[in-house]
Amino acid sequence: MELRQLECFLAVVDEGTFTAAAARLRVVQSAVSSTIKALERSLGVSLFDRGPGRPALTDAGHRLVPEARRMLDLAATAAEAVRTELTGELRVGVMSSVGPVDLPGVLARYRAVHPRVRVHVKVMPRGSADLSGALRTGRLDVAFISAPATPDLALTLIARDPMFLLFPPGHPLADAPLSLADLAHETWIDGPEGFGNRTIVDAAFTAAGFTREVALEVADSSWVPGFVAAGLGIGFVPTGIAIPETVHKRQLAELRWPLYVATTKDRADRPSVRAFTELVRAG
Repeated sequence: MELRQLECFLAVVDEGTFTAAAARLRVVQSAVSSTIKALERSLGVSLFDRGPGRPALTDAGHRLVPEARRMLDLAATAAEAVRTELTGELRVGVMSSVGPVDLPGVLARYRAVHPRVRVHVKVMPRGSADLSGALRTGRLDVAFISAPATPDLALTLIARDPMFLLFPPGHPLADAPLSLADLAHETWIDGPEGFGNRTIVDAAFTAAGFTREVALEVADSSWVPGFVAAGLGIGFVPTGIAIPETVHKRQLAELRWPLYVATTKDRADRPSVRAFTELVRAG
């Protein structure tokens, strides 16, 4: 069993097809197929069920996934430890908004200092929940998340910015004294469950002894102001989201939007990950 075989195996797992894996690895599809067959022969098991549709992992394939990721991580860490110049790849996960972080600037500075590291940036469709999951399964090396701290991840707090509560024009609470109790029965606009923004606000209501109903889910926090301006409800947004002049914004002192650079604890000391985290923290 060779590392390149495990890399090929995980490419098929992550991309979903042999064709997509070949494109990611920049080889022909037949090379991917032959590499997977050689890996299966060396292990004495089938790793994929090859039906008419997408290849599906067998039970043995499912068991191999976390071990393959662990072996490749260890190999990458070992290689970085003995080199004076960082090489390899760094997979960075982002949300639709990374608050005050100048992401293009960070990536440009990282490339200037570590030109031989290939940086891949991926947006995850379900925000912090998907990003955290991708870190745990090894599909990402580092990610920007806004969900509350979890003990299995290594987190570096980058910012804790105000969140703004948006009201449509003429809303009776726009200029009134506010508490979470006053807002519990409003019509809410927010991201799906798992998004950092949603998690933070739901947790605040739960801690205060109230629940709220999110009537309108949006795929991106930047959509919230438009829905509010149309009179469809109220919603919180983090700093940095453009807000129309017709929308009234308020700030509740108890609600802040945290932004972390996150990785898994076993990757936190990998030189390429540590260098990226330090660069982000330095601003």
